[in-house]
Amino acid sequence: MTKHICVFQHVSWEGPGQHLLTAALKWNAALDIIKVWKEPIPSLSSYDALIILGGGPNVDQEEEYPFLIGEKKAIRSWLTTDRPCLGICLGHQLIAESLGARIAANFCHSIGFIDGHLTGDGRRHPIFRGVDPHLTLFKWHGNAVIPPVPRHFRILATSAECQVEAFSIADRPHIVGMQFDNHAGSPEDVVTWLAEDSHWLTSIPGKQINRKQIIADAKKDQQHIKRNFHSLFLNFLSML
Repeated sequence: MTKHICVFQHVSWEGPGQHLLTAALKWNAALDIIKVWKEPIPSLSSYDALIILGGGPNVDQEEEYPFLIGEKKAIRSWLTTDRPCLGICLGHQLIAESLGARIAANFCHSIGFIDGHLTGDGRRHPIFRGVDPHLTLFKWHGNAVIPPVPRHFRILATSAECQVEAFSIADRPHIVGMQFDNHAGSPEDVVTWLAEDSHWLTSIPGKQINRKQIIADAKKDQQHIKRNFHSLFLNFLSML
C-alpha cells in the first residue's frame, strides 16, 4: 500500500535530494512537496508521515521569514497527533525547538563530509536498524541543538563537529531529527548546493571551503551514503 508523506521544503534549490527521491520510488512512498515559503500549508490530516527538510532560515528568524510562524504551528499540531515525523537539518531544529530544546550557534560551522557515530541509544533505535554505526555524514549548518537537551530527548548520533547529530524522544521512536543532510549527499546534489549557497559559504568568517574536495568526497562516499539512507528511509516507513 502506498504511504503518503508530506514534505516541507524551505528554499527552491534544496529539495528532497536524489537519495530521498530514489528511496521513495523504491519503497512506494508518495511525496507531496509543500513549498512553505510561497504556498499555504494544507490540512495534514490525510498524511501518514511528515518530513521537514533543511534550508537557509534559522529557527528564530520569524520576522525575516514569516512563513516560519505558520510552519511551527503546523509542526506542533502534527506532533500532538503522534504520527511519524522526520526532521532534517533545519527540520531537525524545528522539531527540537517545538519539543523544548534550545537552538543556537554551534561551536563550529559544519560543512562537507565528516565521520559520525551512533550512540548506544542510536544503535538500539529502529530508525538506524541495518545502518552502519560509523557513518559518513553530509553536513551544511552553523546552528545546532545545544546540549544539555531536555530529559525526554535521546541523542542517537554524534560527531566531532556537532554533539546532537540525531535525536528521538523517549517512548516516541517515530519522532526523529537528523542534523545531517544525507538525503542530498549525491554528487549531483552537492554540486547544486555549492553553487546555490555560494554566498553563504563565502560569508562564514575564518572558514575555508574546499569545493573540489567536497565534490570528490561526494563521489567517493556516494554508495555508502545511498545504502545507509535507503535503509534509514525503509526503517522510517516501517514506523508508519
